[in-house]
Amino acid sequence: PRSTLFPYTTLFRSARRRLRAQAGRDGRRPEMSSRWPLRRRLVAVLIGLLAVMASAMGLASTLALRGSLIDQIDARLLAASSRAANVPAPPGSTAIAPSDNRPPGLRQPGQQDVGAINLFARGQNVSAGYFDESGAFQTLTSAQAASLGSIPNDGKVHAVQLDGLGAYRAVAVVTLSADRVITGLSTGTVDATVGRYLAVEAGVATIGLVLVALAGTALVRRELRGLTKVAATATRVTGLPLDRGEVVLAERVQVSDRDAGTEVGQVSTALNLLLGHVESALAARHASEMQVRRFVADASHELRTPLASIRGHAELVRRLPVDLPEDALRAMSRVEQESMRMTRLVEDMLLLARLDAERDPDGVPVDLAQLAVDAISDAHAAGPDHLWHLDLGAEADYDAPDGPELVVVGDDHQLRQVFANLLSNARVHAPAGSNVTLRLRALDGRVEVRVTDDGPGIPESLRPQLFDRFVRGDTARSAGSGSTGLGLSIVAAVVAAHDGTVVVESAPGATSFVVNLPAA
Repeated sequence: PRSTLFPYTTLFRSARRRLRAQAGRDGRRPEMSSRWPLRRRLVAVLIGLLAVMASAMGLASTLALRGSLIDQIDARLLAASSRAANVPAPPGSTAIAPSDNRPPGLRQPGQQDVGAINLFARGQNVSAGYFDESGAFQTLTSAQAASLGSIPNDGKVHAVQLDGLGAYRAVAVVTLSADRVITGLSTGTVDATVGRYLAVEAGVATIGLVLVALAGTALVRRELRGLTKVAATATRVTGLPLDRGEVVLAERVQVSDRDAGTEVGQVSTALNLLLGHVESALAARHASEMQVRRFVADASHELRTPLASIRGHAELVRRLPVDLPEDALRAMSRVEQESMRMTRLVEDMLLLARLDAERDPDGVPVDLAQLAVDAISDAHAAGPDHLWHLDLGAEADYDAPDGPELVVVGDDHQLRQVFANLLSNARVHAPAGSNVTLRLRALDGRVEVRVTDDGPGIPESLRPQLFDRFVRGDTARSAGSGSTGLGLSIVAAVVAAHDGTVVVESAPGATSFVVNLPAA
């Protein structure tokens, strides 16, 4: 029955191994499993059990057949020995008549079987021979007669091997006239019969195992069809984007009433319940995230006005015509600087909230070369103590009819923010006098933006969460201030919204942020 085909442990192990291999979630190159699939193992176990059973039955039946045939030979042999032993001796004669070279035991009717062998000894006179295939009587050699004569005179059947003649069953008796008579029958026919029987049995068993293998494969495949559906459903679920946005898990395994009570039906039902539970949890997570995003967006939007008001009043106080104390002027300057810093933080949070809303950026052609020129100029003005370099590469041919090649489709303002944040990150964290290079390249249908500085580098422990929000590297690299911890997270969000990638390559004296964007 299907309820005893496979235990839960094997089922879940096979499904987990298959999903990992297809989805590549284990972080390693998929390798060939050393174990066979469950379907193949079930068929192999079935064939193995049938082969063992067929072998046992064949061995038992072969032994029974050979024993029966040997019993028949022994019965014939004892009857022939009895007839040979009861031959009356010629009156007044102590020797065998020379007119017939057959032993007296073989002169009786019924003693001339092909292969029948007989030895007759009276005193020192020994006569031994057998009948060949043509019915002619052949005498035994001295070696054959010696082997045959070694049988004890106990009236029991013994097995004997005669050189050149094969295996025989023989019995030795002593007559009332003190003559020794040995009668034997060949077991060649028994061995031939048993050999043919084994050949037929092996052929039938082989054909039967092949048919069972074919039928078993078809039946097991049919019975495991539900498990295949479970694995296919789980594989489709692994391909869904579950880490962001609203998630709807519509994938379910169809379970029929006929299979509801089987292990496959129970696993299918359990998977459906699991998917439903995961869908509810993801829906709750999405609702909570949307609530937080709305709060951040609304709060950031509402804070822009009071921050602008604070900054304006602080500037107004500093410009009053009356002479203010030095401390008051210093305090107003600090209020203005902090309001500007708070304004940048609010603007960054508002931009992240808009990016989290997954609104597609404006799809207009943007010349990254022009953005790079503007960004490097702004960075030079903001950090005159750094050495700024711009490398647009040979690919940017502005004399070409189609214009420059360093063009992408996206939002001009957001892409400017990427350049500004990357250069600001290098300015803040690289010490004064450092070289900062902004390099653009058009490579295989994409545009690569690389910002490199020769600062102290980024520690290995900080790199995994470098693009997370509110992660600051002030303590990891050279001294700096004014970082909100949102610059690189904005870069990652904007690049992801433009279907690009951003990675960091860092070593002491060489730190690079590499952005790849699809070319227009």
